Amino acid sequence: MSRFETEILAQPENLAFLMNLPGKWVDRVHQRKLLKHIILDMDSSISPTYGNQEGTAYNGYFQCMCYHPFFCFNQYGDLERALLRNGNVHSANDWRRLLEPIVNRYRGYDILRFFRGDAAFANPEIYRYLEADGYFYAIRLKENPILHKKIEHMLTRPVGRPPKKPIDMYQSFRYQAASWEIARRVVAKIEWHAGELFPRVGFIVTNLRWKSSNVVSFYNKRGTAEQWIKEGKYALN
Repeated sequence: MSRFETEILAQPENLAFLMNLPGKWVDRVHQRKLLKHIILDMDSSISPTYGNQEGTAYNGYFQCMCYHPFFCFNQYGDLERALLRNGNVHSANDWRRLLEPIVNRYRGYDILRFFRGDAAFANPEIYRYLEADGYFYAIRLKENPILHKKIEHMLTRPVGRPPKKPIDMYQSFRYQAASWEIARRVVAKIEWHAGELFPRVGFIVTNLRWKSSNVVSFYNKRGTAEQWIKEGKYALN
């Protein structure tokens, strides 16, 4: 690609057109296939760099020089939108710039709307945004002593010889962090594994009213977004 072509491509209107292309392709698919609900999975990834490209930076988490791109997929594996970011930004940085155009596109659909995200998106601003637009969400929460206090009665090892299969227990409760203006539902999963002294614990903040185990199962499916990112990288390689 020549320098002239690169300069043309880098113009704001052309970059905006390219960023909107995936959404236009997805809309064309939805016009042919009845859509009953949409599930949006947001995740970031790493794109290593080996020169002095604009925006490249050292990322302490990935421990390399890189870009830190941002992706949003739907439940079918279709890329709804992507955003290239500097290498040293937080995982959820610029989340609204990525998510808002997608939310706007689906406002005209009479469907159920869902969102899943890891602990990087555990942000009350994101909760409020999704709630205002009628989205159901399941977002992982980082552990803290207050959350553990809520489930301390479930952190004692079950009596008897542990089975080969993990023992799964669930707890649902209301919780309000200092930065939240209201209390929200939190679902905890406690897993006891044979040969391990302590349980594996995870927390999810959600506005879903489902059974706790169903909320966890729904959240766990967001891992497919990571696979779609890997598939895209393999295709490019």
